[in-house]
Amino acid sequence: MERFGRVRETESHFVGALELYMEGEQSICLIAKYTFTCCSFKSELTSKQLWQSATRYGRVECRRTNFSYDRGQVGEKFVEFCVKKREDLEACQEKSNQMLLFLLVICAQIVSDAFANDSLQVAYQWNQMDFNFSSASHRDSAIKSGMYVPSSVVPVGIEVQTDRLFITLPRWKTGVPASLAFINMNETFTRSPLLSPFPNWQAHRFSEHEPPEIVSPFRIRADRCGRLWVLDTGIDDLLGENKRIVNTQLLIYDLHNDNLLRRYTFPDDQVKQKSFFANIAVEDGQCDDTFAYSADLGSPGLVVYSWKQNESWRVHHNFFHPDPLAGNFSITGVNFQWDDGLFGLAVSKADPEDGFATLYFHPLSSTREFSVSTRFLRDKQLAMNDSAIYKEFKILGSRGPNGQSGSQFLDQLTGVLFYSLPNLNAVACWRTTNKVYTIKSQGRVYMNVEDMQFPNDIKVDNQDRLWVLSDRLHQFIYGELNPNDINFRILTADVTDAIDHTACDTKPKTLPDIITKLGDILRPQKAPTSGTSSQHPTTILIHTFLHIAIYFIAAATFM
Repeated sequence: MERFGRVRETESHFVGALELYMEGEQSICLIAKYTFTCCSFKSELTSKQLWQSATRYGRVECRRTNFSYDRGQVGEKFVEFCVKKREDLEACQEKSNQMLLFLLVICAQIVSDAFANDSLQVAYQWNQMDFNFSSASHRDSAIKSGMYVPSSVVPVGIEVQTDRLFITLPRWKTGVPASLAFINMNETFTRSPLLSPFPNWQAHRFSEHEPPEIVSPFRIRADRCGRLWVLDTGIDDLLGENKRIVNTQLLIYDLHNDNLLRRYTFPDDQVKQKSFFANIAVEDGQCDDTFAYSADLGSPGLVVYSWKQNESWRVHHNFFHPDPLAGNFSITGVNFQWDDGLFGLAVSKADPEDGFATLYFHPLSSTREFSVSTRFLRDKQLAMNDSAIYKEFKILGSRGPNGQSGSQFLDQLTGVLFYSLPNLNAVACWRTTNKVYTIKSQGRVYMNVEDMQFPNDIKVDNQDRLWVLSDRLHQFIYGELNPNDINFRILTADVTDAIDHTACDTKPKTLPDIITKLGDILRPQKAPTSGTSSQHPTTILIHTFLHIAIYFIAAATFM
């Protein structure tokens, strides 16, 4: 390995960690609390860009390792020491060492994150979404008539069931020919396949006499009983005239033949003036007694629907409301403010003792996660008695600065909760068997400023594969998308690979293996060549202390 010496003027730097090594294209950093380093001298980002990223987006990202930490973990005093253009590495390192002597607190979570795999791979990607029209002339006429405007079509929700991948395409603007479509993954041989309307073209056709069967869904859910639940907002041209075509409705399809099994329209008293239903979760422990939970982010509330009773009721709670201190979003230079309430929903397996699941939830404009047993939601009389069930709702904890989260999904096989972090261009996880919900107990699954710009939906299929959709929604709403760029991506990985070496990993790690890996990082592999300065005594001291500290952390964590 090559030990770095003086920083040349043309080389980027953002120094201050205890050690920084590099081998070929790889760079690995160790972090001590209130210190930060995340770049090699061959980094794609300059030190100025790194610091701008920290201050503007609340994160600093290492492009080579996808290593990223909140600016709060950098520390203002440390910045005064070490963010100086063309500063001598040894002088800067000595100053940071002085600081480290007082602030050498190693975080076990950071150590585990150092080995995160970022194993998600792009399965499909599009510059613009296009459809499987019956013919070229059909497509041309659709464009000429305004029925199809490529720049108006943005994917928002996904679902995977056997060999089909479903995609929602809400009617943000005019020119969306079908708001729910799918691709057959067994018949797709391109990364940018054409979309086929679900269940057919007729279901999306507007006429003077009646509305289409499907107007504008944002999220969908396929249950284990072979049904597709479609939560339809009923609104057309959301960013324009904002026309309500039909009341909010649930459409449930039989995926064995794509027939519509049931249409359920939400009663007027459960849809408020500012209501907007954008997410759904389904508790399908019993196929004939399934419950659907629909999140109202506009007028914060939860509508519970019973398949067996074919009726619904509305639940209220203060935890459904946005946090006024978490309404600011800043994504790739686009700054905006949202005050969205209840949004992210995820359902666990049923508790073997009482037969009820746990509903995990959060408002979009919030950094906190909450939960409640569905025992208090499935009983209509109990659920509508706000004071009786108020204390049954639990605060789990916080995701930290810039930790606003959108969609989430719970993998029932591993018990891992996956959730999106739009502000951070990331997907993270938390193991629901964990007794605490803190930054340290959460893992980074994937972070990338290109591939993961606005992660907007997450699902795990029945083969235990994780799927994530990113769609640059912030650019679409507040600017425009470049048709020459790849704007929409669907990424996937096996759940076990996605959580490998994160705080969510369910596989036990042996202590010798951990020590060996940490030793490989810390141990210089090549003696300094002539003309290269040796390690400063303070660095050696802290280096030794790190070995000892990491040993005891690993022992405490894994023994």
